[in-house]
Amino acid sequence: MYRRNWSIVIALLVVASMLLAACGGGATPTTAPAATEAPAAAAPTEAPAAEVPTEAPVAEVPTTAPVAVGAACPAGAPTLTIWADGNRVTILQGIQDQVLAETGMCLNIQEMSFDQMRAQINLAAPAGEGPDIFVGAHDWLGELTANGVVAEMDLGAKAADFDPVSLTAFSWDGKLHGMPYAVEAVGFFCNADLVPTPPTTYDEVMAMSEAKGDLTQFFALQTADPYHNEPVNTAFGGYVFGLTDAGYDACDVGLDSPGAVAYLQWLLDMVDAGLLDPNVDGSTAETLFTDGRAGCMITGPWNVEKFRDAGINFSMSAFPSATQAGSPFVGVQGFMINAFSPNRVLAQSFLVDYVATNDVMEQFFVLDNRPPAYMPARGVMDDVGKAFAEVIGLGHPMPGIPAMGAVWSSWGDAIRTVMLKSATPEAAAATAAQQVRDAAGCE
Repeated sequence: MYRRNWSIVIALLVVASMLLAACGGGATPTTAPAATEAPAAAAPTEAPAAEVPTEAPVAEVPTTAPVAVGAACPAGAPTLTIWADGNRVTILQGIQDQVLAETGMCLNIQEMSFDQMRAQINLAAPAGEGPDIFVGAHDWLGELTANGVVAEMDLGAKAADFDPVSLTAFSWDGKLHGMPYAVEAVGFFCNADLVPTPPTTYDEVMAMSEAKGDLTQFFALQTADPYHNEPVNTAFGGYVFGLTDAGYDACDVGLDSPGAVAYLQWLLDMVDAGLLDPNVDGSTAETLFTDGRAGCMITGPWNVEKFRDAGINFSMSAFPSATQAGSPFVGVQGFMINAFSPNRVLAQSFLVDYVATNDVMEQFFVLDNRPPAYMPARGVMDDVGKAFAEVIGLGHPMPGIPAMGAVWSSWGDAIRTVMLKSATPEAAAATAAQQVRDAAGCE
C-alpha cells in the first residue's frame, strides 16, 4: 500500500476525470488546452527581470535528446517528466522513491544542460513533446510567455514562504509563471588579509586604489560588463529602465540619466589616474583576486568555492555608495510548467508538496551557494549565504522586457568607449540610450 499524499491523489483524480470527459465527448484536441490554474494572489505585480538577451542563439539548440537518469518508471504508473540540469538532477533523484511510495507517481527525470533548456522547450512544447516540468531562469519569461509555452502557477498558502523578489521575478503581467528555488546577485568581495576594512563609498575605492602598494589593481572590475557594473551605476543614481506599477517602462531609459553619466565619469577618472585597466575581463579579475594581486572585486556565488579552494580569506558585503546605496541585478532560478502538458495540475501539486520543502531547498543551497528562494530553508545558510541574502534584499529584479536585449551590447559599448577615451561620458551615454530606445520602438 502506498502512504498517500492526498493533494497528489486529488490531482491524479482531476487528471483522470479530465481524460474521461475528453473520451466521452468524442472530440480529441490536437493540442493541450491553455492552463486553467488561477494566478497566485500573493504574487507581486512588478515586471520580472532578465540577465541575458531574451533571444536564444540557434547554436545553443542541442543536437541530442535529454538523457534519462535514475530508475525506469513502473509500467502503468502515472508519470511526470522533468527536465533538469546538474545538481537539480541529483536532488530530484533523491526524492524519486519517496514520491513513488507516497503517491504511486513516478518521476521521469531527464538531464539537460541549463544553457540548452530554453531553446529546446520552445521547440518541444508546441509539438506536444518535452517535459511536464523544466528548470529555468526568470529572465526567460518574456520569450516563453510570448511563445505560450509556460503555464501560470498558484503556490497557494506557500506563496507567503517565498522571498518576495523571487515571486516578482517569476511574475509576468502580474501572474506567477514559476516556482523559484534560488536567488542570486553579485556582491562586493575583498581579500580580508589585504583589505581588513572594505571601502563603503566609491570615493574610498578611489583613495584605496591610489594607495594600492604592491597590488596590481586594488579594484578588479570587469570593465565592459554591464551586469557587474550595475551596482556601481546605481550607486551614482543611474538606472536601466524606469519601474512603474505596470512593470518596467522600455521607453524610460536611464542609461543617459545624470546618475549614469556620473558613473561613467567616475570610471574615466579611475582610468585617467591609472587605477582601472580597461582590458580586465571576468577571467582576469578572478585571477588577480585569487593570486592576491587585487584587493576587491565584484562577483557572485559561483566563485565562492573557487576562492575557498584558493585559500583566500575573503569578506563579502554590500556595495559602496556614492549618492545612494549600490543595487545589483537580482537573478532567480526556478521550476516552470509546460503549458502544453496534460499534467499541469499534477505538476503544480508535486512542486508545492515535494520541492517547496526545507529538505529539498536546503540541498539546492548546499550544492550551489545560492540563497534559497524558499525562506524557511535559509537556516542552512553559512555566513556567506547570509551576506548574499542581505545584498539581494538591496537589489532589483533584472528587467525581462525584450528591450533588455539591446542593453547588453549598447551599454557595454558605452563603457568600453569611455574607458578607451573614444567618447565622453555624455556622448557615450546618449548613444547607448538612443540605441535602446530605437530597439524598443520608442518615439
